[in-house]
Amino acid sequence: MESSIGPDRGDDRRRFFRIDDEVNLVYRKVDAQEATEPSHASDNILSSSVLVVAMDVLNQEAQLIMRRLEKSDSDVADYLKVMDDKIELLSRSVMLQEADFSAENTREVNISASGLAFASKEALNAGDFLEIKMLLPSSMAIVVTYGKVVYRKMSYSENNDFPYVVGLDYINMKEQDRELLIKHVVKRQMQQIRGQKQA
Repeated sequence: MESSIGPDRGDDRRRFFRIDDEVNLVYRKVDAQEATEPSHASDNILSSSVLVVAMDVLNQEAQLIMRRLEKSDSDVADYLKVMDDKIELLSRSVMLQEADFSAENTREVNISASGLAFASKEALNAGDFLEIKMLLPSSMAIVVTYGKVVYRKMSYSENNDFPYVVGLDYINMKEQDRELLIKHVVKRQMQQIRGQKQA
């Protein structure tokens, strides 16, 4: 079945995997100079990618300890899992507040490490430059970058709040953010495959 927000390119030569997903997304129009100048939008907020890498390392260590605990003391292991969930909820709340995200900004996207297609209320035009802020819920990471709109089309979705689909290519993206997106896409792809098998 064709995705309502999938890419609409003349050629299909993509360097990165693309997936359909839901992210919290905020954007604003900028001029070409701001989008292409060396200074980076992501320098203006907490560098979440560093935080995500650190959290990944700690989570891996915690999982090793948790496996041992589950064998020796399942009650303690269950308690620690609850505490971990509480910490994740708190971190999610803090990140939403820090970067002007809100529940209303959650939308369907088709995402890769080279570009993005997203459901839009606004009829953006090819050639428009945007500053993009994305919160990736599954990894609790924030990516801030610039993009250039390459197409706009009518949406196949029945959601009248977002009548358009806008596709863009990232511009001036930091390599650490691109790596973060690659990890996110791979992780979500594996989750979706597992979900399909279970269904």
